[in-house]
Amino acid sequence: MTGSSTDRTPGAGPDGATPAPEGQRKTVLVTGATGYIGGRLVPRLLEAGHTVKVLVRSPGKIAGVPWRNRVEVVESSLDDGDALRKALAGVDVFYYLVHSMAAGAGFEAKEKAMARTAAEAAAAAGVHRIVYLGGLHPKGVQLSTHMRSREAVGQVFLDSPVDSIVFQAGVVIGSGSASFEMIRHLSETLPLMPAPSWVRNRIEAIAVRDVLYYLVAAAALTGPVNRTFDIGCRQVLTYAGMMKEYSAEAGLPYRVVLALPVPAPKLAGMWVALTTPIPLSMSVPLVQSLQHDAVSDEHDIDRYIPQPEGGLTPYRTAVALALGKERDGQVETTWANAGADSDPLPSDPDWAGHKVYIDERTFHGDVDPDRVWQVIEGIGGRNGWYSLPLAWQVRGWLDKLTGGAGLLRGRRHPHTLATGEVVDWWRVERIDRGSLLRLRAEMRAPGRAWLELAVEPDGGGSRYRQRAIFFPKGLSGRLYWLAVLPFHSVIFPAMARNITAAARELADAERPAGTP
Repeated sequence: MTGSSTDRTPGAGPDGATPAPEGQRKTVLVTGATGYIGGRLVPRLLEAGHTVKVLVRSPGKIAGVPWRNRVEVVESSLDDGDALRKALAGVDVFYYLVHSMAAGAGFEAKEKAMARTAAEAAAAAGVHRIVYLGGLHPKGVQLSTHMRSREAVGQVFLDSPVDSIVFQAGVVIGSGSASFEMIRHLSETLPLMPAPSWVRNRIEAIAVRDVLYYLVAAAALTGPVNRTFDIGCRQVLTYAGMMKEYSAEAGLPYRVVLALPVPAPKLAGMWVALTTPIPLSMSVPLVQSLQHDAVSDEHDIDRYIPQPEGGLTPYRTAVALALGKERDGQVETTWANAGADSDPLPSDPDWAGHKVYIDERTFHGDVDPDRVWQVIEGIGGRNGWYSLPLAWQVRGWLDKLTGGAGLLRGRRHPHTLATGEVVDWWRVERIDRGSLLRLRAEMRAPGRAWLELAVEPDGGGSRYRQRAIFFPKGLSGRLYWLAVLPFHSVIFPAMARNITAAARELADAERPAGTP
């Protein structure tokens, strides 16, 4: 038992907290449902028979998820204590799965204050248990800002009047996780990798399926439980060893990792941001969290929650499962889809009084609109942007160099999209399936930008419409638009033609042999 354990009654332990009888249902509230873990937890809680409520700031971000109509959606933020208290009315278990990758002065204080608001609201509403997912870390060392903040948030819950379970996990391995993407891209990009000394640190990873297993099981525990639990796969590797194991599983040549005698977390974070899809705002805190060993100090969880059937998932098996999910297009959630909210595109009449630049293209073709839509919805990622790939790649690298998203984020599924999902440096702001896709830019630029792709029937064929919309910010924004105009004059007409041509190829490929 760790030093953060504060059981409420003398002798509380496995005898006082046993799994609830099969079929017992609870009402749960999940925060972070638009995030990587929360988005996967919700359907599993539903499968377990629980009644699920989710608290989100922007309900539109979950409009396209399969479980949307099976949950109660509360639109609010964790800063609003009154709204949170109302949302928690009648709730048995409160899942707090929120942790920002923001930085700057006051970051830790804000995270801690938000946790206090949540704990007070839970106590006032009579919630029976809070479940929080924190980070695995050693004791008695100076932690990074983000790891220290996670520890502090967990302690807020443990000190509250509500029984709390704080799981502490290390590197989470699963399709679409930030940790997995970081390992994957570093391993695939660099056959010989000079690396800081922390690549020799000992790491205990955990498969995302096992994290979800423990989170779901926590709802069924009865009796007083108020403590931390270290969770992991029970297999300890160095970070360099994790990259080598990944390379072996992915069929890559043997990777050589040279550990240099310097920690250099910020420099390493910048290198990770350039060579992986992870933006600088996330790569630095991720790298900083690797400055120390991350290995379980105890395995007490086994006395409360039995291991999943077949045992915990070994690291290499977790890698194989993640690669298989990505290969088969079955990625449920990704780290990138948990992005920050942004102002939507105003409707056209609202543009009055604002400076706005528009590049609009239309293209008429004899292709069925459904085939054109199939190409539109599959745009980006490995499918590309249907015009001058080199130009897109150069712009992507320039964006990466300035701390932006770049083109490496790809997309969750090769053929289908939902509101809020990422497509390279864009995010889906609106999708009217079969007719309109609106993408909001998350690249670095002096202004706000959108790209609209639309199709409608036109006689016996289709009319494809494409709009690039830019709201400049000051003089720099206007100069930026003038600078990119020559590229737009080449890229956008080609894009319109090539999307229609790709739709025609799809139609030809699906036409039965011998049909004219």
